[in-house]
Amino acid sequence: MSIRMKFLLSYAAMLVVPLLLILITAILLTIVYHGDVQSLESAYGSKFDGMEERDTRDLIKHTFMQNKELLTDPVFLNDLSADMLKKNTYIYIRADHKALYASDDFLLKKGLIDSLPDFKQAGTHNEPYREKYNNDSYQIAQFDLLSKDAEPVSIFLVSKIDPLVQFVRTFFPILFLSTVVVLLLTHTLLTTYMSRRIIRPLLELRKAARMVTDGDLDFKVEIRGKDELGQLGMAFEEMRSRLQASIQVQQQYENNRKELITNISHDLKTPITAIKGYVDGILEGVADSPEKTEKYMRTIAAKAGEMDHLIDELFLYSKLDMQKLPFSFESVPIFPFLNDWADELKVELEKQKVDLQIDMDGGEAAKVAVDRDSFKRVLGNIIQNSLKYMDKPNKKITVSTRIENHALTLAIGDNGPGVPSEAAEHIFERFYRAEQSRNTKTGGSGLGLAIAKQIIVEHGGGIYADSQEGEGMVIRIVLPIEEEALVHAENDTDRRR
Repeated sequence: MSIRMKFLLSYAAMLVVPLLLILITAILLTIVYHGDVQSLESAYGSKFDGMEERDTRDLIKHTFMQNKELLTDPVFLNDLSADMLKKNTYIYIRADHKALYASDDFLLKKGLIDSLPDFKQAGTHNEPYREKYNNDSYQIAQFDLLSKDAEPVSIFLVSKIDPLVQFVRTFFPILFLSTVVVLLLTHTLLTTYMSRRIIRPLLELRKAARMVTDGDLDFKVEIRGKDELGQLGMAFEEMRSRLQASIQVQQQYENNRKELITNISHDLKTPITAIKGYVDGILEGVADSPEKTEKYMRTIAAKAGEMDHLIDELFLYSKLDMQKLPFSFESVPIFPFLNDWADELKVELEKQKVDLQIDMDGGEAAKVAVDRDSFKRVLGNIIQNSLKYMDKPNKKITVSTRIENHALTLAIGDNGPGVPSEAAEHIFERFYRAEQSRNTKTGGSGLGLAIAKQIIVEHGGGIYADSQEGEGMVIRIVLPIEEEALVHAENDTDRRR
């Protein structure tokens, strides 16, 4: 339900409920003072119009006391009875236990007159009392007087009481107080409801906006609901969450930038220091022979080459990080491609006395979308990383593949020193080196595996490392296989099995 509808309904309730209560109160008051609502018009036509009930009774009492002949005047009695019947009141006159007059045969037929009290004393007026007869309630007023013949006469005014009128007359104070209480409760509950459903969420949003203005984003907007305020609360929370994430990313970028500058400074300073040292040696005459001079110059050239390689890799990583390196993807039959690469690799590794073990089986049909040059760079960086840290006399590198879950997994392992298992997940971070590799013997830019990860991610794949210290490391590359080629590859694999 929208806020607009809530406002309309709440204000309509605030208007309609009090009006209904006032109308009901007015009707009840009308019933109390005028009897049945349907006899209201006839009540205004009475010759006793404008008189209270007590005044009417007093008039009747004094009329008969001053003119006792009227007790036996049928014309006057009929007129008086007709007026009283308009007020639902009957007249019954009794003299010496005999009926002198009755407004209607209704009274004579009813056993109610048998229970009427006896004559008490001339000139007395008994206060009205209630009598119940045949499930009906009656109000009876008694007037005692003496006739002109000194006979005891009792005049009774018998009024049939409407149950509703009786109830209202009895409980009117309670009804009036209840009406006031209901009115107050209605306004209180509606105000409370509006406060909770509208005012409080608005205050919560105002508080949240102030916190955002002050730079505090470490909170959560707790506003629920399907109305406009609930939608606004969810939108505000999403905005806060995204803003907080953006600031965190920005802070991480800033930290990475500072770390990058630090690592670049560290990695460039080492070869520059060496170059300065050898140049000073030449200038100061330490290289006092052609052989030493040539050695110094070769060392300077090697260090300059290291710097050039580091700068190239920094430039490449920067372009990958900013997604500005163009890739030329093509659908490549992956197993022939890997076999050709493995043949070239085997020749290079034999020169370094490294044993290469290959276990590739998946058929000729499997195709993967790759950029040939970039993918070869990834494979080269992984092999160079393995060779860099080889510390065993019998060096070994393994290459294996498998097709599983619509993807190709290429695993390249070595029997080098490995890294602690907790460090394996960090080796693809830029400039990361496990502690034992921070030495001048291995060197390296620390960007090789970071570049490899960036390239594989751009290929829509993933790269992971498993390692146990002292037992070597296995790096796994996972790439999606093209759907059409996947069916042929799986069929080929099944036939070979």
